[in-house]
Parts: sequence; C-alpha cells; structure tokens
Amino acid sequence: MDLPLLWFILIAVLWTGYLVLEGFDFGVGMLLEKVGKGDKGRRVALNTIGPVWDGNEVWLLTAGGATFAAFPEWYATLFSGFYLPLLLILVALIVRACAIEWRGKINSETWRSRWDWAIIITAWIPSILWGVAFANIVRGVPIDENGTFTGTLWTLLNPYALLGGATTLALFLSHGAIFLSLKTAGEVHDRARAAAKTTAPFALVIAAAFAIWTQLAYSVTWTWAAVAIAALGLVGAWLWGNAGSYGKAFAANAIAIVGAVVLIFGSMYPDVMPSTTDPAFSLTVDNASSTDYTLTVMTWVAVVLVPVVLLYQGWSYWVFRRRLSLEHMPEQHGFPTLRKSKASA
Repeated sequence: MDLPLLWFILIAVLWTGYLVLEGFDFGVGMLLEKVGKGDKGRRVALNTIGPVWDGNEVWLLTAGGATFAAFPEWYATLFSGFYLPLLLILVALIVRACAIEWRGKINSETWRSRWDWAIIITAWIPSILWGVAFANIVRGVPIDENGTFTGTLWTLLNPYALLGGATTLALFLSHGAIFLSLKTAGEVHDRARAAAKTTAPFALVIAAAFAIWTQLAYSVTWTWAAVAIAALGLVGAWLWGNAGSYGKAFAANAIAIVGAVVLIFGSMYPDVMPSTTDPAFSLTVDNASSTDYTLTVMTWVAVVLVPVVLLYQGWSYWVFRRRLSLEHMPEQHGFPTLRKSKASA
C-alpha cells in the first residue's frame, strides 16, 4: 500500500472516531431540554459527557491536522470553498465549550438557562453542517484547473447535501438518546429511553434514503457492503434500544456511523475533492498529497502516539463508566449574581 492511500484511509479512521464520539456529545446537547426537565436533570445529562467531550474533539483536531499535512491541496480547496459552513461549525464549537464550562459559574437560573440554550443551538448547527459538508465532497463541487473552488454558498445547499445534513442530524440524535439511556438512571433515563425509541426509526429512514442515493449516484459496487453494515447497525440499534439493551444498541449505532463513513470515503476514492466543472480538475489521492518524506515521518509519529492516545481515552471512559441520576447531583453552587433586585436597591 502506497503512503497517500494509507493516509487517505487513516484520515477516514480519524473522522470515524470523531463522528462516533462527538456524535453522542451533539446528541446529548440537542436533547438537553427534552431529557433534562429542570436544572438537576440537565446537569445529569451534561455530566454524562462532562469528562469526555473535550477529549472527543481531539479527533477533529487530529483529522484536520492530518489532512493539512498529508493532503495540503485538499485542505486548501476544502477550507477556502467551505469557508462559511466550517466557520459556523468552529464558532459553534467555541460557544459550546464556553457554555458547558460557564453555565454553573453563577448561581442564577437566567444565567444557566441562557447557556443551556447555547448548548442546544450549538449542538444542532454542527450536526447539520457536517452532513452538508461531507455530502458535497462526495457529490463534487465546481473546481477550476488551479484547484480553486468557483461556486457560492448556494452551490453547497443542494438537495443531496441537505439530505446529508438531515442524515447526520438524525444519526447524532439517536446516538445521543441511546448514550443517555446507557449512562443515566431514574427520571432522566426514562425520558432518554422515550427519545431513543422515537429517534432510532427516524434515523433509519433518513439514513437509508441518503445511503441509497449515494450508492446509486456516486459510488461503486463494493460499497454496497458499507450500506448493508450501516443498515444492520441502525436496525440493531432500534431493536436493542426497544429491548432495553442499551450497550448493544450504542455499539450498533456506532457501527452504523462506521458504515456511513466507509460509504462516503469509498465513494470519493480515488478523488479527495471531485470537480463538477471538469473531472480532469478533480483533486485525487495522488495529485493532492504531500511528498513521500513527509508522509513517512507522519506515519512513524502516528505509530508512536496514536496508541497512547487510544489507551488514555479508553481509560477515561472506563473510569467514568457509572450511571448518573438526580440523586448524584448536589445543590447548585456558584458566584452570586451581581444584579441587585428592585426591592433591595
């Protein structure tokens, strides 16, 4: 296997890790108001991802860094052409981080409510836009002979891409609901279980439509296997979720996301950025890659560091494996609000 192909596969693996792990973070955020029903309930939901959400985002940083180093032409065209959607995702991730960290700093219901809505909104935005971005990469975008994106924002908002956005949204909602069902007890668990029963069939229908469209319009024969894996995963997540086997349901939903990523990257190859202007202008694994020396150094770094990261992240999930309930939440503390009431003024 040559090095450009190896790094194309490794980048697919990094995106798989990000979408599987950050996917349930986004799902928890989108469901925060529905499953929380009160400050303690929302704190239970947030504490299920509290020890891991920032570690999950490392997969995004690594995927972006690997793309920049291994395929600089791909990175340049992608980030210039998709500038506004990626900027919105970046802003959403920054605001979400602030919201998670700051919501409990001041002992005020108004303060916490505003940050809770910030968490909800900034979970919905990336959940949709990641699907829009990946669908456009599969479909292709207008690129000229210099590798420059020549379209507009409206070019990216085509029906296929919007269906891709609905697919990632549905998958993350289901993933988050199943994760909450697995990680909580009591009232929050009951509401999460109800959400999982609702979102799982919705995700199955939307993802099936996107997968079949992708396979018939843009893919190759062998990726039917990825479609089948994703379908079996979503069916398994639905059935095991209804049966109360949330560990199996979560694993099945993760396998469905793996199948979706294989379908996306398998449909792209050998392109990394297809051109709808002229296929000859497409960026490919070969013409967009770095030198063999750069890829060799990157490979040795990955061999040494990736196992360490995986071991640490696995250990953190093991340490924080217990279910949470309202009884585990102490009374809210924080700095008192500085705003004086009219009565005391």
